[in-house]
Amino acid sequence: MARALPRPRTPFAALRRRYERELGWPTAPGEPPELLTGVRFDVLEMPADAGRAVLRRLPGTGPVALWGGHPCATSGPGAAVCPAGSVPSGTDGISRVDRPKILMLVAVGGAEELPGILEWLEWGSLVPDLTARGTGERMPAPSFPTSGQSSCGIGSREAAVWMRPPEPGYEAENSLPVTGIGAGFGGRGGAPDLVRLVSAAATECHRARLLRARNGQTDRAGGDQPLAFSYASRMSAGTRPRSLTL
Repeated sequence: MARALPRPRTPFAALRRRYERELGWPTAPGEPPELLTGVRFDVLEMPADAGRAVLRRLPGTGPVALWGGHPCATSGPGAAVCPAGSVPSGTDGISRVDRPKILMLVAVGGAEELPGILEWLEWGSLVPDLTARGTGERMPAPSFPTSGQSSCGIGSREAAVWMRPPEPGYEAENSLPVTGIGAGFGGRGGAPDLVRLVSAAATECHRARLLRARNGQTDRAGGDQPLAFSYASRMSAGTRPRSLTL
């Protein structure tokens, strides 16, 4: 009887094993590996230009990843599955992510709270670039800075890398922004509470969106939605966002 040959290891096997065994984070089946949100954490997602500004303002956010911004083939031999949010550009089978995204891990339940927090901060729907992933959703599994790049390359498969990687052996829940009792005192150094993080993120997303419009850059992610009023016009109209006071 012929013996079954062992299945070859994929470039992602070690990455999946690191998440599941070292961090205890569940992953979704298939390749490239994805992390399940709403189990150990939720995710705030925003454009990278806004996200980097938030990181400068709030240095203790918890784990943060950079996702996308690279071209990837969507048809033909060896085609890769592009990240959600990719926009086709022509008929050559190439799709490009509109722009890189920052993914910030927050405590479970944060995705559900985001719309209410934005309303309370008087941002409402003025920041379409700020979204969240929670229960029943996924995020790309970022590669770690010391793990090196796979032969596939970040552009085709590994669509995310850690900017502030999680710490093995340290519970993620203790270092993530939360609301309620104990908010603002998460883990080592104290993560900002979720309201303060959302406030900073909404402000920077709006500021980055206005800056891109001033520089004549397109914003496919926002569709045809008009830009929100500037800070000066909102304040003169008596609708100064609470986010500017937090």
